[in-house]
Amino acid sequence: MDTKSFLIFVAMKFPKSLEEKLNQREAKKALRKLPLPNDWIDFASNDYIGFAKNTSIFKQTHQYLLEYNIIENGATGSRLLSGNHSLYSTAEDYIRLFHQSEAALIFNSGYDANVGFFSAVPQRADVILYDELCHASIRDGIQMSHAKSYKFQHNDWADLEKRMAKLKAETVYIVTESVFSMDGDTPPIEQFVMLSEKYKAYLVVDEAHALGVIGDQGEGVVQSLGLQDKVFARIMTFGKGLGCHGAAILGSEALKSYLINFARSFIYTTALAPHSLATILSAYQQLAHEESSLSSLKKNILFFNQEKLRLGLKPLFVYSKSAIHCAILPGNEKVKSIAAQLQQHGFDVKPILSPTVPEGQERLRFCLHSYNSEREISRVLELLATFVF
Repeated sequence: MDTKSFLIFVAMKFPKSLEEKLNQREAKKALRKLPLPNDWIDFASNDYIGFAKNTSIFKQTHQYLLEYNIIENGATGSRLLSGNHSLYSTAEDYIRLFHQSEAALIFNSGYDANVGFFSAVPQRADVILYDELCHASIRDGIQMSHAKSYKFQHNDWADLEKRMAKLKAETVYIVTESVFSMDGDTPPIEQFVMLSEKYKAYLVVDEAHALGVIGDQGEGVVQSLGLQDKVFARIMTFGKGLGCHGAAILGSEALKSYLINFARSFIYTTALAPHSLATILSAYQQLAHEESSLSSLKKNILFFNQEKLRLGLKPLFVYSKSAIHCAILPGNEKVKSIAAQLQQHGFDVKPILSPTVPEGQERLRFCLHSYNSEREISRVLELLATFVF
């Protein structure tokens, strides 16, 4: 860059309204910054069963690339143009069989899947009833929809039924998550299924934080309860338990065809690279035969809950039997300070600040993994008790 170009660059103005919003975040101690890499003990990532660093998956991925001779077609583009390479059909077929679904359609991410589904499927005369704590990707998709939408109280099937009884719409979608990302809790899926059948509604469940965690093979909450045939759509995100990029929407062949034709986040984006598809397929095959990591994770979840009780920390935590455990410590300044102290002792525990969560609900978020040791769990909770009591 020459001197003239540099002077033009540094002189560029930034909109005042945007600067004010950044200043407001800074004043509330809530300005987001990208974290630096670290070698702390991991209580922050979503790599629940260690698949992101699994060498068997890495080796199998490269074996698939050789077997399928993917290099023959390196074209990029939408799947409707040049990007629908051969591994797509193989991976989608494996995923639908693994999840006992009629069809599966892969998207580039969980965000793309939720935005694509909720912006395209509910129609103008339809109604969406969604849990008040649903993920931002679901909310963004709903905002793009022409359907009317209403929140119901978190995990409250009685409140949901009260709202459903008042509706006159012919088509209603009930939306929830099987494991909530900020609380780690699970809704009463059986009751939601019952209500969807009673009112002839369509139940949609985001299983992002259940895949690889819940069920004998990490298949998710819905399938572990044997309710897969009673749910209209499941969104399975691979960037958590499977340790790779992408997501899939599970449902009928008719739903898959509709999404291919009308989901803009599917139509107007470059398809995943062959390497990504090979990684997804390898991860699913590993999951189908993975026992030790799933068993270790479940033992660590049980031990974490026992240690919370032993140390008198249970009242701080949201009830959870998943891999996500959150201690509510109101105030951005307070929760950031305690997180910093834990990090100084070598534990990667992240503070979750408002406005990501409502004011007064700021928290420390502990993500458990199959590779965390009981000693690490005890130590991080003992430190927490020291800092908060």
